[in-house]
Order: sequence, then C-alpha cells, then structure tokens
Amino acid sequence: MATYNKRGYKAPKPEVEKEEVEIDQQVEETTFEGHSTTADVFNSLDEGASKTEEWVQKNQKFIYIVLGAVALVTIGYLLVDKFVVTPKEEEAANEMFQAEQYLTQALNAQKSQDSLFNLALNGGEGKYGFLKIIDEYSGTDAANLAEYFVGTAYLNTGKYKEAVAHLDTFKTEDPALKASATGAMGDAFVQLGGNDNLAKGLQYYLDAAKVSDNEVFTPRFLFKAGQLAESLNKKEDALKYYTEIKDKYSTSAEGMLIDAYIAKVD
Repeated sequence: MATYNKRGYKAPKPEVEKEEVEIDQQVEETTFEGHSTTADVFNSLDEGASKTEEWVQKNQKFIYIVLGAVALVTIGYLLVDKFVVTPKEEEAANEMFQAEQYLTQALNAQKSQDSLFNLALNGGEGKYGFLKIIDEYSGTDAANLAEYFVGTAYLNTGKYKEAVAHLDTFKTEDPALKASATGAMGDAFVQLGGNDNLAKGLQYYLDAAKVSDNEVFTPRFLFKAGQLAESLNKKEDALKYYTEIKDKYSTSAEGMLIDAYIAKVD
C-alpha cells in the first residue's frame, strides 16, 4: 500500500545528525570570543619560547664561557695524550728494557743472582732500574708493570714484605699476569710464616688458580694449595685440590705426578 506524506510534514533528523549539530555548536561556543583551547596552548608555547630567548640573551656570556671551557678540556686532553702521555709511555718502556734484561738473566742464572736482581732494581749501564721507573714515570703502564717486576725481584732476594707491597700495588686484567702476581703473593706470605700468613698464602694460591681456567697456572697453584693444606694438616682440603688436578689437568706437569700425592692424603 502506498504511503503519502502529509503536507507540511518534516521527517525527524537522524540521531547522528543531531549529535553532529550539537558538536558543531559546542565547537562554536568553545571558539567564541577567541577562547580556543588550541590557541591557548600555542600562546603558552610562544610565551615559554620568549622567556627562553630572554634567558639565553641575558646569560649568553655565561653559556659561551661554559661551552668554551668544555672545548678547552677536550682539546687539552687530546693534546696531553698525544704530546705528553704517549711519548712518556714510550720513553718509560725504552728506559725499562735494560732492567728487564737484568731480571731475565737473574731468574735464569745459577750464580750471582743477587747482583743481577740488584741491577734490575736499581739500574745499570746508564739505564734506570725498576724502582726509578716507578718514581719517574708514575701513572704509566710501564711503572705499573715495574711494580710486578720489583715484587718478583724482592721475592727472590728474601724481602718478602717488600714483595707483598709491590705485588699488591700491581694491577692488571691480563689473566696470565694476574694469576702469576696473585700466586707470587701467596709465595711471599708462605715465606713470612706464622699461622695468619700461611692462611693468607693458601687463599692467594686458591685465588690464583681461579683467575682463569689455564692449563699452566691453575694446576700449578692448586698443587701449591694442596701442599700447603697438607702441611697445615688439612688433608681433606689437600685431597680436594689434588683430585681436581687429576680430573681436569692430568696432562699438566703436576698432573703427571698427582697420584702419589693423592695416595698420601687419601
């Protein structure tokens, strides 16, 4: 059946259109008389930017001073590194070469070792010894390495307290050097004697063995730890250290003979 619209009849607007009209009216009301929220935000930003510009203008001299100081420090560091630190490192290394030769000869010599160790420590043939290197080139890698060499020389000449002091000062991240220096500290404390020093020596041996899983240093210092523990009547600990050598480092020099030591404490 056909449907006729009555004259003057208007269909109601859909709800969506009503909502759009209401939103439009709200927007108009919001922007009426210049009270736009967006405009307020931009006005705030403009005011903030103006204040920042004013602050920069007022403190321009201070800012330039700070930036200049930072630049000078950076440039200064680069210049010092290039013209002071690097040449000083090279000079120290060259100066120490002769002392290293004396130390090597002393460690390999069968006789007159003390005189060679003395030359290594105090110098000869117009070259500095390790002690002078430490004084003259403090802060260099050469001076740090000289601490290790001095400790080694003192350890071999019976000056155990001095050896401990220098070996403790030496710092390195190299696993082999670190293990060697730590183990040497253990040797020095053992030579000093006394229960406290022997306990320290044992701990240094164990620390040296743990520096890295090294086929040379680990079994060497585990073996020293085992011998020391055995002398302190700590047979269970000694057995543990010897057994670790047998299980993990059987092909090492210590591993070849370890069965006999295990038999003693088992």
